[in-house]
Amino acid sequence: MENTNLQDYSHKRFNILTGEWVLVSPHRAKRPWQGQNEEISTEKRPTHDESCYLCARNSRISGDINPDYKDVFVFTNDFAALQKDSPSFHVNDGLFQAKSETGICKVICFSPDHSKSLAEMEVEDIAKVVKAWQKEYTELGSNKMINYVQIFENKGAVMGCSNPHPHGQIWSQSTLPNEVDKKDKHQKEYFDKNKTSLLGDYLQQELKVQERIIFENDDFVVLIPFWAVWPFETMIAPKKAKKNILELSDTEAKNYAEAISVITKAYDKLFNTSFPYSSGIHQAPTNGEANKHWHFHMSFYPPLLRSATVKKFMVGYEMFGSPQRDITAEIAAKRLKDLL
Repeated sequence: MENTNLQDYSHKRFNILTGEWVLVSPHRAKRPWQGQNEEISTEKRPTHDESCYLCARNSRISGDINPDYKDVFVFTNDFAALQKDSPSFHVNDGLFQAKSETGICKVICFSPDHSKSLAEMEVEDIAKVVKAWQKEYTELGSNKMINYVQIFENKGAVMGCSNPHPHGQIWSQSTLPNEVDKKDKHQKEYFDKNKTSLLGDYLQQELKVQERIIFENDDFVVLIPFWAVWPFETMIAPKKAKKNILELSDTEAKNYAEAISVITKAYDKLFNTSFPYSSGIHQAPTNGEANKHWHFHMSFYPPLLRSATVKKFMVGYEMFGSPQRDITAEIAAKRLKDLL
């Protein structure tokens, strides 16, 4: 049964994966908005844009020419944030500390069709993207200098995406990023104590109460986490503990693609706009260890709050205190589920 106190009064919710709290203020959801309104893009994009660096057969800034690809295309980022050949060095000068960081960054074009997003692609085509993710995770993770592979997508100009062509990125590096390190530690602590998956046990509890579940198929669950920060934040996770996307069978990979299709389509329906978000997959490090405590999952962090033009800002208290949200996870889940 739903706890009415969680819908009426300010409270904190605990993120079991990071060990951090989020402040929830449901009574503020009714406050009037007189702040900034984002512009809605009404541009109808062509299937092929001659000026796009990511479209098939076009030249990139580097001078390389993209092949005439028909489904998924992956290449090394021309402006990589991580350098493969960085020299190894340390700075340990009192309170000044720094370490060298090496890595490989790639770009993955989901489709040659410039006009589409994941929400507009067929499940079979999204499954090809999943296969490409698996291939890159395998190849990058087998490199001795790579200990973590981060797959992510920034969609929409409001999320800083510089090119509307359907694409994501893969950054792989020698150390664990901050968010992954926190999740690694909390999952391991729980697994060592209980011999079960932290996220797996959490999903069982969610499936029992059914308050934040948006969609499920035989292998995957789409839900709004109890501790969600962003207004319509969602998570896709396998029902059975899988350390990484390589452990998915062909059928499971297709069901994963279906889950991605369902939530991205629901997002677009929510405010009748091409819904912006940042999404990313958190999965086991590629450090050669067993990592039995890991349960991979994919999160979507969309910024829109009340409409296609009103976004959530992480400022003030969020910057200096902790994350805060107004709309509760339960209300957000119901709104998205009603769109399916």
